Amino acid sequence: MKNRIIALGAVILLVIAAVAGAWYYFAGQLRQQIELLAFADGETSPRLTCANLGVSGFPFAFDVDCTDAVVTTGDVMIKVPGLRASAMVYELNHFLGSAKGPAEISDAFTGQRSAVSWTALEGSLRLTDNRIARLSLIGDDIGWNDLLLGDTLLARTKHAEFHLLDMPEAHNAERNLSALALYMRADALELPAATLTNTAVEVEAELTGIPDDYSTIGLTPILPTWQQAGGELKIVSVKMTDDTADLNASGNLALGPTGLVDGTINIDSQGVAERIGPMIEEPWRTLVLGVPGADGRHTNQLNFRAGTLSSGLLPITTLPPLF
Repeated sequence: MKNRIIALGAVILLVIAAVAGAWYYFAGQLRQQIELLAFADGETSPRLTCANLGVSGFPFAFDVDCTDAVVTTGDVMIKVPGLRASAMVYELNHFLGSAKGPAEISDAFTGQRSAVSWTALEGSLRLTDNRIARLSLIGDDIGWNDLLLGDTLLARTKHAEFHLLDMPEAHNAERNLSALALYMRADALELPAATLTNTAVEVEAELTGIPDDYSTIGLTPILPTWQQAGGELKIVSVKMTDDTADLNASGNLALGPTGLVDGTINIDSQGVAERIGPMIEEPWRTLVLGVPGADGRHTNQLNFRAGTLSSGLLPITTLPPLF
């Protein structure tokens, strides 16, 4: 009996040692991969540096903390006081993240400087067969301020959400393509430049022609790859409402072989033309929003064809290719 107890204890100790060894091995590999991001060129792939990088959570999770993070992509530099990402060891296809604000954003090319603040900012990513099943970002009391000349409020919202959801029925396994449904929402949105206050915004869209392996996204030029896959952006609904105006839009957009936008957007609004009157002169206001009907609502269709943007059948401007 005594020998059995000793043997059982030895087995338990071996299991604990194996688990501990495996955790520390993978934690070290994770740290190494994150540290390698500091050697990215910041052009073809973003560069990330941390003043302090820690990996904790033993034995049930991997918690990565990056303090005073700096992300560089092209001419844009983003400084964030703290980033945190977590995953349970038994569910490594589900990641949780959060960030401490405010974030400082600067553009070396234009000289622009701004800051984004929040009281809470959390995100999550869940994968299914290496395909994005759900990507979510939720924030509270988000504010965006221009810091170039003083401190000017550009936008603020009490609550905002962004979600990408896999559409399994649209998955094309033969072509390795998937589709994502997009949902965005902002409550009590304030845009001083557009004289918007207490505005509710809701966006629903569907994006097809996306690689079904998230790790391959960005390995080739994104827009040409999306066009070659026959990708399309379906704007299911865009709704903006406040106490005195509302706007609804829907449509479909895609790219042609030369990168020119193709598609249509239908717009229906009331009170918006009067709101933006001081900012957009005629005839542009009517060309975008349309002529009001007997009920006072403006309706119009914007058409994108071969590099030309038309209001109904009337060409109004040309657009450059996107690639």
